[in-house]
Amino acid sequence: MKLKNISNIPLDKFINLSLYDKKFGYYMKKNPFGKQGDFITAPNISRLFSEMIAIWVVSFWQSLGSPKKFNLIELGAGNGEMMKVLIESFRNFPIFLNSCNFIIHEKSPYLIKLQKKKLINSKIAWVSNINKIKKIPSIFVANEFFDSMAIKQFKKRGNFWFEKFVNIKDKNNVFFFEKKFNIKKAEKKINFNISKNQNFIEYSELGLDYLRNISKLIKKNTGGILIIDYGYNSKKMKDTLQAVSNHKIANILHNIGSIDITHNINFDLFKKFINKMGGLKINLTTQKNFLINMEIKKRAEIISKNLNFYKKADIYYRLERLINEKQMGNLFKVMLIKNQKNKFKLGF
Repeated sequence: MKLKNISNIPLDKFINLSLYDKKFGYYMKKNPFGKQGDFITAPNISRLFSEMIAIWVVSFWQSLGSPKKFNLIELGAGNGEMMKVLIESFRNFPIFLNSCNFIIHEKSPYLIKLQKKKLINSKIAWVSNINKIKKIPSIFVANEFFDSMAIKQFKKRGNFWFEKFVNIKDKNNVFFFEKKFNIKKAEKKINFNISKNQNFIEYSELGLDYLRNISKLIKKNTGGILIIDYGYNSKKMKDTLQAVSNHKIANILHNIGSIDITHNINFDLFKKFINKMGGLKINLTTQKNFLINMEIKKRAEIISKNLNFYKKADIYYRLERLINEKQMGNLFKVMLIKNQKNKFKLGF
């Protein structure tokens, strides 16, 4: 890791270097998904997950008046598995399929290669800037997208705020430290009073940027965003910064560029931030409730009907991982942001 003339950097810059540096960034050089990777996402656990998302997307499109042209944008498409199953499912809905512009927004050139390989016969556009997509109704799907963004952290001591920094002068002795900070500067930048009733602050500047830009597109062109991510819904923010390697918790300051750094989304912050913009409506539930409301259990029954015991057991084992409260069911939340006039609430 060569970082000339850099020694002390804010936490978010350190995370960005670790995950997205062109030469050694974690997401830029390897496939982190699956058994051989560091974590497994819902689309790779069971195709049932992506099938439920497909049904939801078609239904939401109908709530928009079944526009003859619209965008479906997946934000951070991982190894392309969800988009693959979505397109396969949409073949049962030819009018929808012919109306849809498929778009993937992906930052990692390495993952784009994986996605293109998996989606070789599909008409998909890859975009680096979501503000450049066609100004038509747009449906965004973000599964484990926001948790992978760099975060800032601030702690209040007495009447003063301190920002978390990382010293990386000596790569064998990387450590955290704090610097006094005027929180009003951060609030001015994001145009939001984030310190109100807080003693600790954790947020992604980039994540809030995405929320703002997508919300503007939804308000202007109609549509919505479905966010599926792990997180919590309390008014007080918590320190949720963690690293994952080989499916286990790892030390954030060790093996920089070779481990995933992540955080839990504060959905209460997302709600407050969106509500301040006005004109939008929010629905929020757990992944368990969402998938059960989408009748994932019925779908499991249908596809396992004539299978042998082992195949049937595998389907239900995977389903359990998605909906069990002690696994993904409660930790993962599902949030829908849409225009205020749209009464659609399937899954919620």
